[in-house]
Amino acid sequence: MQLCEFASVDAIASRNLAKAQETAAKLGIPTAYGSYEELLADPNIDAIYNPLPNDMHVPWTIKAAEAGKHVLCEKPIALTAAEAETLLAVRERTSVKIGEAFMVDTHPQWARVRELIDAGRIGDLRAMTGNFSYFNIDPNNIRNKVAAGGGALMDIGCYMVHAARYAFRAEPTRVVASIDRDPVMGTDRLTSALMEFADGQAIFTCSTQLVPYQRVQFLGTRGRIEVEIPCNAPPDRPTRIVIDSGSDPFGGGVTVETFPVCDQYTLQGDAFSRAVLEGGEVPVPVEDAIANMAVIDAVFRSGKSGQWEIPQKS
Repeated sequence: MQLCEFASVDAIASRNLAKAQETAAKLGIPTAYGSYEELLADPNIDAIYNPLPNDMHVPWTIKAAEAGKHVLCEKPIALTAAEAETLLAVRERTSVKIGEAFMVDTHPQWARVRELIDAGRIGDLRAMTGNFSYFNIDPNNIRNKVAAGGGALMDIGCYMVHAARYAFRAEPTRVVASIDRDPVMGTDRLTSALMEFADGQAIFTCSTQLVPYQRVQFLGTRGRIEVEIPCNAPPDRPTRIVIDSGSDPFGGGVTVETFPVCDQYTLQGDAFSRAVLEGGEVPVPVEDAIANMAVIDAVFRSGKSGQWEIPQKS
């Protein structure tokens, strides 16, 4: 975000001043604070990026908003849809911008995927398949702590839910899931889910204890789109999507589109900042964040019940 055209990173806060100063010096950030409260009290700061552990997203987003700061909050924006919904009243009361940091929405490859689907390049979208995994068994890592909102679904499965909703431009009517939890840490280490939409289905698997891998495919009645690196698009290498007409099982109907090097976090920072400066909508508003959390809630419920569950918002 230090490379943004419409924003600058002017301060950083930690609960430990020495750590804040060390990081500020390393990154060339002008000001370091030894508490989050000090940062929120700084009148020269317009907006806050909240990358705290998941259980701290809503509390500190609320505090930032009440301090008059716009907030770009990391995904998932909350622990539940109900918790996310509390941000609507806060946003209304404070008149600040609040957005969820699904940086993938700002990458050109995803804009192109939506453009191709909307243009009918693969016919009618009927299915999505997605995989996202890495291997991490460190019990001290925040991603492996249940109370902090850790686990595969919250950390990376949320991307798969978001991708399906993004492509279908709709909400799933019901979901069913299988969840395997780590016997010691209690987090979901392997989660698979099927989401049923009015026009098709989406299925994904996410894991914190599998080989590192990510891939998303969208299948239509007349073609297929594959996103090679859907989430962690590198900032120093081009990315690619594959478009397959399905005419040749050996790849004769495949075309590849390559996207120039870009940093999706820079693009996200600029998109959010422009919304603040120009009075527009942030890339992923609170309403969308609530809908995504409602699906995640339903996946967790299905993992317990073993039944189809309906995403619910109040």
